[in-house]
Amino acid sequence: MENTYQTIYLAGGCYWGLELLLQEIPGVINTQVGFSGGHIKNVCYKEVTKGDTGHAETVMVQFDPTKLECVELLKEFFRIHNPTTLNQQGNDRGSQYRSVIFYSSDAQREIAEMVINKINITKKWGAPIVTRVEPFGAFYPAEESHQNYLQKNPSGYTCHFKRELNFD
Repeated sequence: MENTYQTIYLAGGCYWGLELLLQEIPGVINTQVGFSGGHIKNVCYKEVTKGDTGHAETVMVQFDPTKLECVELLKEFFRIHNPTTLNQQGNDRGSQYRSVIFYSSDAQREIAEMVINKINITKKWGAPIVTRVEPFGAFYPAEESHQNYLQKNPSGYTCHFKRELNFD
Protein backbone atom coordinates (compact mmCIF):
# COMPACT_ATOMS: atom_id res chain seq x y z
CA MET A 1 0.00 0.00 0.00
CA GLU A 2 1.33 3.40 -0.99
CA ASN A 3 2.07 5.98 1.68
CA THR A 4 -0.55 8.73 1.46
CA TYR A 5 0.70 10.86 4.32
CA GLN A 6 0.93 14.63 4.00
CA THR A 7 3.49 16.98 5.52
CA ILE A 8 2.99 20.53 6.70
CA TYR A 9 5.37 22.79 8.61
CA LEU A 10 3.97 24.77 11.55
CA ALA A 11 5.70 27.52 13.52
CA GLY A 12 4.06 28.87 16.65
CA GLY A 13 6.66 29.82 19.21
CA CYS A 14 8.93 27.47 21.09
CA TYR A 15 8.92 24.25 19.13
CA TRP A 16 9.28 22.01 22.20
CA GLY A 17 5.79 22.66 23.53
CA LEU A 18 4.25 22.86 20.09
CA GLU A 19 5.69 19.48 19.13
CA LEU A 20 4.45 17.75 22.28
CA LEU A 21 0.85 18.92 21.80
CA LEU A 22 0.86 18.21 18.07
CA GLN A 23 2.00 14.63 18.77
CA GLU A 24 -1.13 14.08 20.88
CA ILE A 25 -3.48 14.71 17.94
CA PRO A 26 -4.88 11.44 16.54
CA GLY A 27 -3.72 11.10 12.92
CA VAL A 28 -0.35 12.79 13.44
CA ILE A 29 2.17 10.17 12.35
CA ASN A 30 5.51 11.86 12.93
CA THR A 31 6.99 15.17 14.06
CA GLN A 32 10.41 16.72 13.99
CA VAL A 33 11.55 20.11 15.28
CA GLY A 34 13.75 22.42 13.27
CA PHE A 35 13.88 25.69 11.41
CA SER A 36 12.20 27.15 8.31
CA GLY A 37 11.67 30.49 6.63
CA GLY A 38 15.14 31.96 6.88
CA HIS A 39 18.04 32.86 4.64
CA ILE A 40 20.83 30.71 6.12
CA LYS A 41 21.27 27.09 5.02
CA ASN A 42 21.93 24.28 7.48
CA VAL A 43 21.23 26.59 10.41
CA CYS A 44 21.53 25.41 14.01
CA TYR A 45 19.71 26.35 17.22
CA LYS A 46 22.49 28.60 18.51
CA GLU A 47 22.38 30.66 15.30
CA VAL A 48 18.58 30.92 15.30
CA THR A 49 18.46 32.14 18.92
CA LYS A 50 20.33 35.28 17.82
CA GLY A 51 17.19 36.30 15.91
CA ASP A 52 18.85 37.39 12.68
CA THR A 53 18.64 34.26 10.51
CA GLY A 54 15.04 34.82 9.43
CA HIS A 55 14.18 31.29 10.56
CA ALA A 56 11.25 30.38 12.77
CA GLU A 57 11.27 27.49 15.21
CA THR A 58 9.16 25.03 13.23
CA VAL A 59 7.61 21.60 13.64
CA MET A 60 7.48 19.29 10.64
CA VAL A 61 4.15 17.46 10.98
CA GLN A 62 3.48 14.31 9.00
CA PHE A 63 -0.17 13.27 9.17
CA ASP A 64 -2.56 10.73 7.71
CA PRO A 65 -5.31 12.68 5.89
CA THR A 66 -7.62 9.66 6.06
CA LYS A 67 -7.57 10.01 9.87
CA LEU A 68 -6.94 13.74 10.28
CA GLU A 69 -8.03 16.36 7.78
CA CYS A 70 -5.68 19.31 7.30
CA VAL A 71 -8.45 21.70 8.39
CA GLU A 72 -8.78 19.88 11.74
CA LEU A 73 -5.01 19.82 12.23
CA LEU A 74 -4.87 23.59 11.69
CA LYS A 75 -7.75 24.21 14.10
CA GLU A 76 -5.75 22.32 16.74
CA PHE A 77 -2.68 24.38 15.84
CA PHE A 78 -4.70 27.54 16.56
CA ARG A 79 -5.83 26.12 19.91
CA ILE A 80 -2.32 25.31 21.16
CA HIS A 81 -0.58 28.62 20.51
CA ASN A 82 -1.54 32.28 20.54
CA PRO A 83 -1.80 33.35 16.88
CA THR A 84 -2.50 37.00 17.75
CA THR A 85 0.90 37.99 19.10
CA LEU A 86 3.49 39.11 16.58
CA ASN A 87 6.87 37.42 17.10
CA GLN A 88 5.95 36.20 20.57
CA GLN A 89 4.66 33.22 22.52
CA GLY A 90 4.52 33.62 26.27
CA ASN A 91 7.86 34.98 27.47
CA ASP A 92 9.59 34.05 24.19
CA ARG A 93 10.10 37.09 21.98
CA GLY A 94 11.73 37.44 18.59
CA SER A 95 11.02 36.65 14.96
CA GLN A 96 12.12 33.05 15.54
CA TYR A 97 8.91 32.63 17.63
CA ARG A 98 6.53 33.98 14.98
CA SER A 99 3.40 32.13 13.91
CA VAL A 100 3.63 30.70 10.38
CA ILE A 101 2.03 27.95 8.35
CA PHE A 102 4.53 26.79 5.72
CA TYR A 103 2.36 25.03 3.15
CA SER A 104 3.60 22.40 0.72
CA SER A 105 0.66 22.46 -1.72
CA ASP A 106 -1.91 24.90 -3.07
CA ALA A 107 -4.59 22.91 -1.26
CA GLN A 108 -2.81 23.43 2.08
CA ARG A 109 -2.49 27.17 1.35
CA GLU A 110 -6.21 27.44 0.57
CA ILE A 111 -7.14 25.48 3.71
CA ALA A 112 -4.84 27.61 5.88
CA GLU A 113 -6.31 30.86 4.55
CA MET A 114 -9.85 29.54 4.98
CA VAL A 115 -9.22 28.41 8.57
CA ILE A 116 -7.68 31.77 9.49
CA ASN A 117 -10.63 33.63 7.97
CA LYS A 118 -13.16 31.45 9.78
CA ILE A 119 -11.38 31.83 13.12
CA ASN A 120 -11.13 35.60 12.67
CA ILE A 121 -14.89 35.73 12.03
CA THR A 122 -15.58 33.92 15.31
CA LYS A 123 -13.54 36.55 17.23
CA LYS A 124 -12.72 33.78 19.75
CA TRP A 125 -9.17 35.06 20.10
CA GLY A 126 -10.30 38.64 20.76
CA ALA A 127 -7.73 40.02 18.30
CA PRO A 128 -6.89 39.39 14.65
CA ILE A 129 -4.71 36.41 13.79
CA VAL A 130 -1.22 37.45 12.66
CA THR A 131 -0.19 33.97 11.49
CA ARG A 132 1.56 34.13 8.13
CA VAL A 133 0.84 31.63 5.37
CA GLU A 134 4.00 31.08 3.35
CA PRO A 135 5.24 28.55 0.82
CA PHE A 136 7.52 25.88 2.24
CA GLY A 137 11.13 26.37 1.19
CA ALA A 138 13.47 24.32 3.34
CA PHE A 139 13.53 22.67 6.73
CA TYR A 140 16.66 22.20 8.80
CA PRO A 141 16.23 19.69 11.65
CA ALA A 142 17.30 20.87 15.09
CA GLU A 143 19.90 18.99 17.07
CA GLU A 144 18.90 15.54 18.36
CA SER A 145 18.81 16.83 21.94
CA HIS A 146 15.90 19.10 20.89
CA GLN A 147 13.82 16.32 19.30
CA ASN A 148 11.02 15.18 21.65
CA TYR A 149 12.59 17.51 24.23
CA LEU A 150 9.69 17.63 26.67
CA GLN A 151 9.37 13.86 26.64
CA LYS A 152 13.05 13.64 27.56
CA ASN A 153 12.77 16.56 30.02
CA PRO A 154 9.22 16.54 31.46
CA SER A 155 9.89 19.54 33.69
CA GLY A 156 11.24 21.60 30.77
CA TYR A 157 9.85 24.99 29.79
CA THR A 158 6.76 25.34 27.63
CA CYS A 159 4.34 28.19 27.04
CA HIS A 160 1.91 26.02 25.06
CA PHE A 161 -1.36 24.52 26.22
CA LYS A 162 -4.60 23.48 24.59
CA ARG A 163 -7.39 26.01 24.81
CA GLU A 164 -11.02 24.92 24.74
CA LEU A 165 -11.97 27.10 21.79
CA ASN A 166 -14.70 26.09 19.36
CA PHE A 167 -14.12 27.63 15.93
CA ASP A 168 -17.12 26.05 14.18
